[in-house]
Amino acid sequence: MFKKKLKEYIKKITIVDIGLIKWSSIFFGLFLVSAWRDFSSFVERTHWLLFLVISLGLGLRPLIKFFKK
Repeated sequence: MFKKKLKEYIKKITIVDIGLIKWSSIFFGLFLVSAWRDFSSFVERTHWLLFLVISLGLGLRPLIKFFKK
């Protein structure tokens, strides 16, 4: 039941919606950095390479699925 409804909702999503979700996530991250002092200091102390590795790791699966089909 839940999977069927979820698939119906996913079919309604366009590429523009996906882009808007991405931008929304970026701006929410910027909000956290600016509003939450502890999170801001964590981001400043963390090496930039860690964020790059995490972003590549999270993007790897969708990228593989995109080129596999």
